[in-house]
Amino acid sequence: MKLLPAKGLYAITDCENHTTDHLIRKTKQILQSGAVMLQYRNKYNDLATRELQARELKILCDNYNVPFIINDDIELAIAISADGVHLGKGDRSCDMARVLIGEQMIIGISCYNDLDRAIAAENTGATYIAFGAFFQTNTKKNTVRANPELIQEAKQRLKLPVVAIGGITLENGKLLVDAGADFLAVVSGIYRPDDPSRVTQSYVTLFDN
Repeated sequence: MKLLPAKGLYAITDCENHTTDHLIRKTKQILQSGAVMLQYRNKYNDLATRELQARELKILCDNYNVPFIINDDIELAIAISADGVHLGKGDRSCDMARVLIGEQMIIGISCYNDLDRAIAAENTGATYIAFGAFFQTNTKKNTVRANPELIQEAKQRLKLPVVAIGGITLENGKLLVDAGADFLAVVSGIYRPDDPSRVTQSYVTLFDN
């Protein structure tokens, strides 16, 4: 199992708008260009397609030594030996997930704009926590809104790395990094371009001091 990186761009797959071939091609470009983690999020396809895509993406991530995280689906993560899972409010609890997947796998927990949820996640075995949406996003509907001050407070009260997600662009991402975000999670910002290499590199530079 791979360890969580220190900081950087956290790519999340855009499976709704890409065929498997395009998804794999773009993901390879994104990993080549400096993304430090990849989350497979697919709410749209059947189980066979999701397992096929996840296995191919896992191979890519292994080639680039990038942790591969599965959104929501603990069984799929176990089946393909992913590096971790990311769980939201409607999924299994963090402590139950830890029992199922063992001590080595990464567990990320969506905490929305709820610092108490983040504290509970830290106390029950999470590896990182995620806040957001920070800005308007079309990836998820009916999102709650978080603000950069939440990141600052979380960094003071928690030891876990903080992921910022939701509508993050090259123009607003630095604000969240300056607030203390360890990772910026981006979907359409990197998967929408035909060639995501240059824009991925630009996101990566937001972490440069």
